[in-house]
Amino acid sequence: MDHTAIIGVGMTRIEANKLSDTFADMAWEAVNLALTDAGITMDEIDNVVTTSNDFWDGRTISCMAVSDASGARHKNVSCVEGDGTFGAFYGLTRILSGAYGTTLITAHSKGSESVSSLITNAAFDPIYERVLGLDMITACAMQARAYMHRTGTTSEQLATVSVKNHGNALKNPLAQLPLSLCVDDVLQSEMIADPLHKLDCSPVSDACCAIIIASEERAGRYPSKPVWIKGVSFCADAYYLGDRDLSRARSLTQAAQNAFKMAGVTNPAREMDVAEIYDAFTYQELMWLEAMGLCEDSMAGILLERGDFNLNGRLPVNPSGGLLSGHPVIAAGLIRMAEVVKQLRGEAGAYQIDSARRGVAHGVNGLCGQSHCVWVLDKEK
Repeated sequence: MDHTAIIGVGMTRIEANKLSDTFADMAWEAVNLALTDAGITMDEIDNVVTTSNDFWDGRTISCMAVSDASGARHKNVSCVEGDGTFGAFYGLTRILSGAYGTTLITAHSKGSESVSSLITNAAFDPIYERVLGLDMITACAMQARAYMHRTGTTSEQLATVSVKNHGNALKNPLAQLPLSLCVDDVLQSEMIADPLHKLDCSPVSDACCAIIIASEERAGRYPSKPVWIKGVSFCADAYYLGDRDLSRARSLTQAAQNAFKMAGVTNPAREMDVAEIYDAFTYQELMWLEAMGLCEDSMAGILLERGDFNLNGRLPVNPSGGLLSGHPVIAAGLIRMAEVVKQLRGEAGAYQIDSARRGVAHGVNGLCGQSHCVWVLDKEK
């Protein structure tokens, strides 16, 4: 793959309710932070990709709410509906086409203005599944139970993910939900959908993220510290839950294998220095780690309890606090990418991983991890 780099990142603070901010306000803040980070102006952005969702925004053509604030005036602008990692993938292809030298990608969400159960219920098949009242939480509870049954993962191990990630968030000033917890706190929190307690679930959140991708030639012109894109892939599985083995994530395994192969990574469990994983629920961090080959199948819970995924562990996972500490739905994956960029630059502050050189970021679309997008980033070209 041609050399491309992320040269700028910008994130708003993740909050439960940005009551005083519109979608455009959030985008304006994130975009200007990214431009400042890259050391460039909007005049040096060749094209813009906005990532949004009509259902979550409560309006048709939701991209229109942020286009001006994202600097789309007099520029080629495209819209992607889904997680921000998929928007970034499209932005990358525009660079690789040779037609553009820089792409600005934004992703925003205001969960506080949405009713997530109604929105995610509408994602199910309207004839056979939607009428059952399923939503993302209840569907993921079924997946959690299937995963736990197959692998022997325990509720205590799921709770340990929550303890770790909320604890990591105590060091992240942008996190929404920094908490000092113990395993019993998680297990004694309200049962939302068996086996998921309230503290096994990510919160409702508002935030926006922006990143700037540049070609090798353009990255060399600017003063920022580029983080190089070494491998990327996305893959989708069957739409119907009954057509998949919910205890496994085949599409993630395929996407991860493709991305790692592109990056020349042969042993991801040993060659990654940091991982930002889409942990909308505690079980997902463990399940996704196994599916990506970052640890052996059925072993993530055991390794977690051993401390392998702590800030000072073998492979720090979600040092920023992850989605359990703030989950702006559409922006979530793009924030994972931005967090890895910060780690590889040595700019993560109190949750900085020592000598982080290479990392992996991950985003999800669809019910129970139907589609996954995996990015391998490196501080060296």
